[in-house]
Amino acid sequence: MEYETVIGLEVHVQLQTQSKMFCSCRADYQSAPVNSRVCPVCLGLPGALPVINRRAVEYTIMTGLALNCCIPQLTKFDRKNYPYPDLMKGYQISQYDLPIAVDGHLDIECDGGPKSVGVRRVHLEEDVAKMQHFPADGGGYSLVDVNRSGVPLMEVVSEPDMRSAEEARAYLMNLHSMLQYLGVTTGNMQDGSFRCDANISIRPKGSDEFGTRTEIKNMNSLRSVFQALNFEAERQRRVVEAGDRVVQETRGWVEERAVTVSQRSKEEAHDYRYFPEPDLPPLDIAPDWVEEIRTLLPELAPQRCARYREDYGLSEYDARLLTSTKAMADYFERAVALRPASEAFAKQASNWMLGDLSGLLNQENRDIADSPVSPEHLVELIGLVDNGAISTTMAKTVLEEAYASGDSPSRIVEQRGYTQISDTSSVEPSVIEALDANPRAVADYLSGKESAAKFLVGQVMKLTRGQAKPELANQLVTDALERRRDEAP
Repeated sequence: MEYETVIGLEVHVQLQTQSKMFCSCRADYQSAPVNSRVCPVCLGLPGALPVINRRAVEYTIMTGLALNCCIPQLTKFDRKNYPYPDLMKGYQISQYDLPIAVDGHLDIECDGGPKSVGVRRVHLEEDVAKMQHFPADGGGYSLVDVNRSGVPLMEVVSEPDMRSAEEARAYLMNLHSMLQYLGVTTGNMQDGSFRCDANISIRPKGSDEFGTRTEIKNMNSLRSVFQALNFEAERQRRVVEAGDRVVQETRGWVEERAVTVSQRSKEEAHDYRYFPEPDLPPLDIAPDWVEEIRTLLPELAPQRCARYREDYGLSEYDARLLTSTKAMADYFERAVALRPASEAFAKQASNWMLGDLSGLLNQENRDIADSPVSPEHLVELIGLVDNGAISTTMAKTVLEEAYASGDSPSRIVEQRGYTQISDTSSVEPSVIEALDANPRAVADYLSGKESAAKFLVGQVMKLTRGQAKPELANQLVTDALERRRDEAP
């Protein structure tokens, strides 16, 4: 039987606010000493009362609007009860039946073409403390760092509309990009600012009934999500085809073994005994406030992509890559702003960014926001090529050295003597050397294989360390070959 995969995602996003969700403790817990960002509210001490962080609510409304959600006028907070050691109070302040944003969608593009994935809800809650486990003989022990407890956490819950790991990855990439454009989070998966849980099930192809789902946790990268979903879909198929039933449970992704493992039975809403948070009043979200926040929405990736195609004549592929992250798009914007608007220059900047510069960044898994080559230096490099000071081949070498040192391309060209050679007498010795060292290529050219000339020009460029002016090298090689044709018996 052919099966269909059904996937829904729950994405937890730490909001980039100054203070925590329900108290005035600073939210910058990452670099703070253990248990130094705490107060009676974080610790769940008797008598401590929470106060709602207005900026966190604004960020959630902004995200909801960007996801085409409705913003109900009435929302409230609820207590979600469960007895885990990373929860100081024994309950988490979250939202249950009246979230801040509902009924939205996010458009994605993958191999199957364009698709709209429904967004069921966007709600606010507080993050929990961080557990640190220390194995030892006799069972080991765990310690609790309360610094993260109470940090504003926004949850984006999709509908079960995705049918493959590829679609899930495209959804996460688009959502991650959108949140960075909005500026509501750092979006760093490695430090837990962007966390994803996946619900996945399988069903017979063509069926409308949902199968028994499992939840997958502990995925800390887009690659992990992709691999975990593929593994779990295949595991469930094997279970069903063996005549067994899929058990509803929470499973963890084990990166080292590339497998999911059972952790616990899956809780339902009634297991958490939700009830309205008695210490916080319901929120009345005025329509005027929503419209005010709507005016603050920045230009998002789809709009930038369309503008780059219209204003700069870029291809859909290049424009999409340039706007895939806010950092990449901002870098491009800074670069093109340094020269008079021109489609030709925009294309040059795009090619260097998406080609050689991205190659250098990818080698170190580095973001373009941290590039040692600034937009100003990239524009300077393009200018050196345009005015004939260096060849494109030499420019690649200069870019590598600028990346390694952070120095300006002009200074590197001056100090290294990389200026392009346009003097015939300086290039001719290299032409003769190239021809003498490659008699087979010369013979191929003389027998009618004109492509051999390109090989010989490449040898000249190699001998001159890329400094010979390409047009001059090409002309001198052609002239020398024709002279040898005339001199041949």
